[in-house]
Amino acid sequence: MRRAAVAVIVAEIDGVRGIWLTRRPTRLRDHPGQFALPGGRLEAGEDAIDAALRETEEEIGVHLGPDAVLGLLDDYLTRSGYVMTPVVCWAGAGHVPTPSADEVAHLYFIPLSDLAVDPIFLRIPESDRPVIQLPLLGHRIHAPTAAVLYQFAEVVLAGRDTRVDQLEQPVFAWH
Repeated sequence: MRRAAVAVIVAEIDGVRGIWLTRRPTRLRDHPGQFALPGGRLEAGEDAIDAALRETEEEIGVHLGPDAVLGLLDDYLTRSGYVMTPVVCWAGAGHVPTPSADEVAHLYFIPLSDLAVDPIFLRIPESDRPVIQLPLLGHRIHAPTAAVLYQFAEVVLAGRDTRVDQLEQPVFAWH
């Protein structure tokens, strides 16, 4: 398994707290058009925090230091061969993202209140585990992003000890 990290960045815009979510360009080779948190593979010598902060700056143009890290959520093992560590960060107010056109087709700001949605759990013949989807932004967000956002909403917003290692990705994300 290869190591990767994503950043769940809590920011404040016009007095509203929320997180940034990207939509990947359709021309990308890996996971084209999918919703994703800023993130990617760990480079040599990096840990998950270093990678999440670097990827945040590369993808959405927001520079955060290690002091912005609030904590980690559970690692999520992806079907494409990664151990993905979600890093929760506090950006606060005043950051103006400048998304990279190479990596981000669209950047969304999702108010924290919008994350309190009921997940959709589906069964597929290829797995005994339920596939999670989150209805957000007029779409269904799939795992691994959906699993990370669900755990964030459960643990951080609702105060419930919730694990997501039993949640599956849709088959199209297995490659």
